[in-house]
This record gives sequence, structure tokens and C-alpha cells, in this order.
Amino acid sequence: MAKVIFQLEGAGAVTVDANVGDNLLELARRVNVAIDAPCSGNGSCGKCRVQLLEGEVETIPSRHISQEEFDAGWRLSCNCKVTGDCTVLVPDIASAYQSRMKTADLSSPQEVAIFETAQRELKESGIVFENPFRSGVVSMTAPSQEDTMPDVERFIWAVEGTFGVEKVEIPYTVMVKLASTLRANDFTVSVKGEVKGSTFKCMEICAPEDTALVGCAIDIGTTTVTMVLVNLESGEILAKGSSGNGQIRYGADVINRIIQQSRPGGKEKLQKAIVEETLAPIIRNLCRSAKVTPESVVRISVGANTTMNHLLVGVDSDPVRMDPYIPSFFGWDGLLAGDLRLPVNPLAPVLIAPNIGSYVGGDITAGTLASLIWDKDEMSLFIDLGTNGEIVFGNRDFLMSCACSAGPAFEGGDISCGMRATDGAVEACVLDRETMEPKLTVVGDAGQKCVGICGSGIIDIISELFRCGIINAKGLFIREGNRVKRDQHGMGRYILAFPEETETGREVSINEVDIDNFIRAKGAIFSAIDTLLQSVDMTVECIDRVYVAGGIGSGINMKNAVNIGMLPDVDLEKFQYIGNSSLTGAYAMVLSDGATAKCAEVGANMTYLELSTYPGYMDSFVAACFLPHTDARLFPSSCQEV
Repeated sequence: MAKVIFQLEGAGAVTVDANVGDNLLELARRVNVAIDAPCSGNGSCGKCRVQLLEGEVETIPSRHISQEEFDAGWRLSCNCKVTGDCTVLVPDIASAYQSRMKTADLSSPQEVAIFETAQRELKESGIVFENPFRSGVVSMTAPSQEDTMPDVERFIWAVEGTFGVEKVEIPYTVMVKLASTLRANDFTVSVKGEVKGSTFKCMEICAPEDTALVGCAIDIGTTTVTMVLVNLESGEILAKGSSGNGQIRYGADVINRIIQQSRPGGKEKLQKAIVEETLAPIIRNLCRSAKVTPESVVRISVGANTTMNHLLVGVDSDPVRMDPYIPSFFGWDGLLAGDLRLPVNPLAPVLIAPNIGSYVGGDITAGTLASLIWDKDEMSLFIDLGTNGEIVFGNRDFLMSCACSAGPAFEGGDISCGMRATDGAVEACVLDRETMEPKLTVVGDAGQKCVGICGSGIIDIISELFRCGIINAKGLFIREGNRVKRDQHGMGRYILAFPEETETGREVSINEVDIDNFIRAKGAIFSAIDTLLQSVDMTVECIDRVYVAGGIGSGINMKNAVNIGMLPDVDLEKFQYIGNSSLTGAYAMVLSDGATAKCAEVGANMTYLELSTYPGYMDSFVAACFLPHTDARLFPSSCQEV
């Protein structure tokens, strides 16, 4: 046995007993120490860095750790085995993805305005914002020697009179506290529940001053989770919050998560990571912020991709990634918060926006609902950019959808200095064509030094390098200068910040391998759009509107995204950022039975195109793996700029 101490930078330490031979990353996961590992520990991303402070570990060399860094104690935790007692430092950046992630979570006036506009337009489309949840204060006479009626009958009579119903259902969770609650409040209590026809299903009984009826709308992304608490009667947002998805330590993408959950005890670990470590803390914090009791939350709606839905409910997701790619469910009726052990009213129904296919899930259904493309004559392209890329094309007459395997590049994965959009991430860049000097925009407070590059920053950097003639269409460096360096093998890189200019003391740069990885990611997005259009015998010229959603969408410079051939070359006025459309759709669902029904209808009417089996997709993908494309006619404005 050995004792391993994880020293958390600025947050204390966690000590764990380990066996000799235990993998350091797996050991950290076992005790919930957050170490960012986008590749889920296969050694390819180089992001799970820790610093050995005391003791020794068995490790193998990695191209991600220089000799100088190795001598300073830096190791990849996935490459380390415990050999004895040791202490390792877990840098703050390793856990920042969960606590300080920049997300589309209504935290800015722009996001709020987009959200409010979407809700207004949904109502104008004819969707009625009504739900069956009601609350009221009921009073009854106290029992006496002369009046020996049982509490439950006394209560039922009072509820029937208050709500005008013929039948009252009292479930076990209410019945067990009926007597004590009635007597603690002198037989005047607040009652909350759901009216179905002439029946009232009681969900909560509490003090008469607590009449709040609360709904909880959740967007569960592969990388981030966002949530709002809403008043079910007025629609007012009571509290909002977000966090990194705790499952991230099991891999940046859904495939790695599926592989992890298929291992012994995997389903339980992945479900615990999302329910107990992610959703539950946000819910508790938001309830405290809104000054409502968790039991007041009587309805939940969820927008999530197919894999996240499976991992949330603890259902085997392995078939999702195996031919013929069949998920266990599209929709789920009858799911309750108590089934998932969420810290809310256990009787609260959980509404899951229906999945469409193995890689187009309920987040896209909810997002499509919010975009209103199902209610328009114009041909619209809906693109959700995140850890995965999902696309919908159509109008009120038809809807086609697909998902492309863009990989983790948009979240900083597969990029040597890549990171998620948290403090220290370069999110925008402009280069001087003559001097090649960069002007960087960094996430965080004023004066924040850069640490790495997030997705929107990578788009800008590659677009600027191409515009300035520093790289060619293949992403290879063709200009020399103070910022352009080459290694011993001749591979070029562009230095955005020298070591003395960064937070970590390591240079922040982008090299030819990074650029190639991102070109393939952007190629996957455009080829998916191209294939989707081809499937309905249309071209880019047919697109009237492009709606861009998702966390990365907020920071994207659309012109630069077109310049590198990621998005179609249409008039920039046609592009519209619509925020976190999944959360917008989930909000509508939690408030409105009509929106829930419409979301199900949109999902049922959407055709799913499996790109991996579609003829010609691979040819389209290969053609898109250049800047901007092998067919210059598809990107006339980009080619003119260069």
C-alpha cells in the first residue's frame, strides 16, 4: 500500500490509500479529484499534467513533456503508476473547466436578449404557455373529541373545495408528513400539485407562506451544464447557473464516455458524475439563491444529446456507437426526479426532449423548437457547435438532420496548447499582415495572461495565418519571422505568446499538426452541411438563414469561420447567433405542455441522415480538408480576401 496526496492548487489536499501499480489518473477519478483528460487517458492530448512534488512514480516518456519540464517534476497523470508514497500538485487549470467555464448561460445581456426574443417568438407561433401545476393555501378545522375525522379525509375535503376537483391523490411522500405538517401549521397549509382533469395529484404540503411552484430547465452538454429555475405560474427566471460536466474527466467526447461506461461499474460512475457531482450541486445552489425549497421544484425538463440522456438515466449507451447505431430510447415517459435521486420533489416529472438518432439528440430537438425553423417558409440551416457538431436543414415542409464527428478540436482537444473557454484562453486574435504580430483577446479579468487557446480563438488564428499568407491551403507554414519557429524536424509553429508573456511560463503556440487537426474538424462540419444539402438536391445558394447555436457559437467570428471553409459562404447578414437554444427549448418545455407536445412533434417529423453510411460523404470530407476548400467556387469571398 502507498499513500498518495493530491495537492490541489489553492484548494487544500486529498489523501488516498493506493496500491502499487495504480494509475494516477484513475486514482484521481476514484476520489473525485478533477484532472482534465480530454482523451480519457490514452496519452494523446497531453492535458492531464500534474507536478510531482515528493516521492517517485513510474512513468514513460511523452512528447507532451519536454526534458526541462520533466526535470521540474511535470508528468502526465495517465502515464504514471504509483510505486510508493508521493505528493503531486494538481494545477488549478485542471479543475477550472468545471468551476469557471465560459458558457452560453444567460450571464450576459446579449444572451438574455436572445433568450427573451426566442420565448416571445415561440408564443407568437401559437404555442400556449400553460401547465397543469397549481398551488394554494387550504384551511380546515382541527380535530377534537367531537370531530374525530382522520387527517387525510379532512385534508381531501379542503383540497377539493379549494381547487374545485372531484378526486385528490395523495402519494406516500406526502402522506408520511401529513400529520406533522398540519399540526405544525394549525391546519392551514400550502398545497402544491398537478391538476389532471378532475383529479388533483398532491405533490407537496408545507407552511402556508411557501406557495412557490418552481420548474427547472436543464441543458446537459458533453462539456458544460446550464440550468435555470423558473416560476411555473409567471415564467419568471428565479435563478440561473452553469458548471462543467463532471463526466469530463472520463473523456472529452461521447465515444470515450461510452467506452468508460461499458467497463465494470461504469454506468454507475458516469451517472454519479452527472447527477451527484454536477446537477445536484447546481440545483441546491440555485434553490438557495432563489430562496425556494428543493421540494418546490415540481417539474424538470432536459435537453441533452443521445449519449448524455442515456448516461443521465443509467441506461447502457454502448449500442449508440455500435453498428447499426441504435439507442435504447428516443423519448421517455413517466420518468420522475426520485428515480434519478435528484435533490428536488421526488414526484417531479422529468421531461426529456426526444432524441432523433444515435448522434442527434434532444438538445437538437429542443434547439430546433427554439429556432422556429419548423414554422418558417424560408430555408434555414441550424448548426449547433460544441463538442459535437449537429446540423438541421429545412423549413415548415421538411426537416433533415445529421451529426458529424468533428472531434474535440472545438473545445481545445487535439490542439497542443488547446483548452476550453475558461480563464486564460485566447478567444480572439488579429494579426498584422506585415509584422505578423498578434493582438489577442483572453478570457478572464483585465490583465489575465494567456494559458492556451479555445475553439473560437483557433478559428481566428488559422483564418488570420491564412489571410496573411503565413500558411498555405494545406496549413503548412510558408513565411518566416520572429513568431514563426521550426523544430528539429522542420515542423513550423506560430508563437502567440512567449514564455515570459504567459501564465504558466510555457509558450502558447499553434503548430502544423494542430492546424491539420483543426482543418479536419472544420472539414467535418462543412462536408456534413454539404452532404445534407445534397441529400435534398439543394446547394448553398438555397440557404436563406443560418442559425448558429452552442457555447462556442457566441465567440465565433462568422467571417473568419467562412474564410477557413468551416461555414458556407453566404452573405454574413444571413448568420444569426441564437445562444443556448437547447436551454431555450427546455425552458419552454418546463413551462408549457404545448411546447412539450410541439417538441415531440418536431422530433417525430425530423429525418435523420447517418453520414457514415451515406454515399459520397467521405469524398466531400476529403475535399473540405483544405483552406478554405479544394473547390474555390464554393468560397469566392474567402479566396478574394486571400
